[in-house]
Amino acid sequence: MLNKFLLSILLVATISLPAYARDQIRVVGSSTVYPFVTTVAEQYGRKTGFNTPIVESTGTGGGFKLFCSGKGLSYPDIANASRRIKPNELLDCYKNNVLDIKEIKFGFDGIVLANSVESPSFDLTVSDIFLALARKIPSRKNPNKLVDNYYKSWDEINPSFPKQKISVYGPPPTSGTRDAFVELVMEAGCWHLDAYKNLYENFNERKKACHMIREDGVYVEAGENDNLIVQKLKANPQSLGIFGFSFLEENANFVQGSAISSVKPTHDSIASGQYIISRPLFVYIKGENIGLVPGIEEFIKELVSDEAIAPYGYLEERGLIPLPDAELKKMQKDAVAGKKLENLVEEEKAEFEQIKQNAVNLAPASGSSETPQPAAEK
Repeated sequence: MLNKFLLSILLVATISLPAYARDQIRVVGSSTVYPFVTTVAEQYGRKTGFNTPIVESTGTGGGFKLFCSGKGLSYPDIANASRRIKPNELLDCYKNNVLDIKEIKFGFDGIVLANSVESPSFDLTVSDIFLALARKIPSRKNPNKLVDNYYKSWDEINPSFPKQKISVYGPPPTSGTRDAFVELVMEAGCWHLDAYKNLYENFNERKKACHMIREDGVYVEAGENDNLIVQKLKANPQSLGIFGFSFLEENANFVQGSAISSVKPTHDSIASGQYIISRPLFVYIKGENIGLVPGIEEFIKELVSDEAIAPYGYLEERGLIPLPDAELKKMQKDAVAGKKLENLVEEEKAEFEQIKQNAVNLAPASGSSETPQPAAEK
């Protein structure tokens, strides 16, 4: 009889438990953003008394897939991203009733092509990189025809480059770094080529074609871990790797960044826009989970604080490039107020147009050599 009484008390107590079935914020997403948000999480845990958030490096695309799967305690509260959420990802969120999404652009990062300090340094253009990594390039015999990429060595693209095999470690398609790289580099290096203009008159079709990276072993997908790519370069001095600028700064004794059009990746060149391969970094908050998981609003305040992301903040020490002052102040105000994400599709259209204009601006001058004289096609 006593056992039945105790069991009934236990059942009532269980039913009466508060909604805080999870007392830690769960964060997923970009491997590039991971070290920044991990640092914020540690600071937040020390300062507030809340449990330190669980931060997982899943890649930007993988993070959005988890984030948009649903609302409530079974799903992540925050997604990190090294690019903006795409309209189709936003649609996935909406289909699963994740409707209150708050976007925070908290700084900038550069994308670098780096190699071992034991090897010669590179000074590349976007055209050089495209010709090294594209799946299809113009035929030597007929520049209006596209053929499988036949370049094997860097000196075949430009005689001033080292005579070494083209070998590049980079992120997979689920990575935000990969998305940004193909838009900022591959697209710009491809857009003005006659073969692509003639074969792909449709804007979106040409974008997709320009983004295709070769699959013959020259480009090796190294997973969602930027630090793993750095380790690969230490072990393979003749290879190059693609990853975020913050990892270059942290490993400056071992790897060096390639110049792009004679501009080296540095804090100042990225902040000024002189180094053209840079992108904004984002954090997305699931508004429906605020109140379900304790401490989300306090975490947001720590993330956007001057101490974290302003010039001389602790994230700048980790390699983050702060926002311009006016943009920073507006973002901080909107973030604390909990401004909801809006007008994504229209802004995406504007971004596409900007990419197109950038490609035009980066095209070779009239009369210049469009494509270097390559080695014989294989």
